[in-house]
Amino acid sequence: MKGLRWRYTRLPSQVEDALSGEEGEEKEEETAPAPARAPEDPVEPQLAEASQVLGASEMRQISLHLPPRVAGHSWSLAFCTSRDGFSLRSLYRQMEGHSGPVLLVLRDQDGQMFGAFSSSAIRLSKGFYGTGETFLFSFSPQLKVFKWTGNNSFFLKGDLDSLMMGCGSGHFGLWLDGDLYHGGSHPCATFNNEVLARQEQFCIKELEAWVLS
Repeated sequence: MKGLRWRYTRLPSQVEDALSGEEGEEKEEETAPAPARAPEDPVEPQLAEASQVLGASEMRQISLHLPPRVAGHSWSLAFCTSRDGFSLRSLYRQMEGHSGPVLLVLRDQDGQMFGAFSSSAIRLSKGFYGTGETFLFSFSPQLKVFKWTGNNSFFLKGDLDSLMMGCGSGHFGLWLDGDLYHGGSHPCATFNNEVLARQEQFCIKELEAWVLS
């Protein structure tokens, strides 16, 4: 049983380790963020099964900010903690064989809903990868979307101990630990985002990864 009290401490070398190896990672073409579709042109997401994190209304709102190239694609639930367990390694395994975009959605112990859209599948990597289509979002309670600023290309990096999205000034826009239980969110240069959760450190109650293909 997990303890009720915990403290997240950023190791001095955590950001440096995340940034190291960036030159060795094969770079993907960076694309400018696509403009959001007008509210009068909603796209109803085609879900293979119901989400335990977001309702139909939230899904529709997020769909308005997805790149036009994925409009109308079916959403397949590749991973969820209620089915596959709280394990980052399990998330990587479930992502194997998928190359399409991924929508990562979370609900923390405070009931806050937030997440990220990745233009590429979530995988282990030596450095950061992804494109300018990547973004972070939160419902607080209205939807807020934080698109790529163009300031850096630290979109997504995955190792065995953590998953990181966005970086700048020594902090990550979204950070998840290897147990998919503890996480953190800070403003970062990649997305110029606000703290996605109610607090900078949070505990995950439910996490889902949807493949859009």
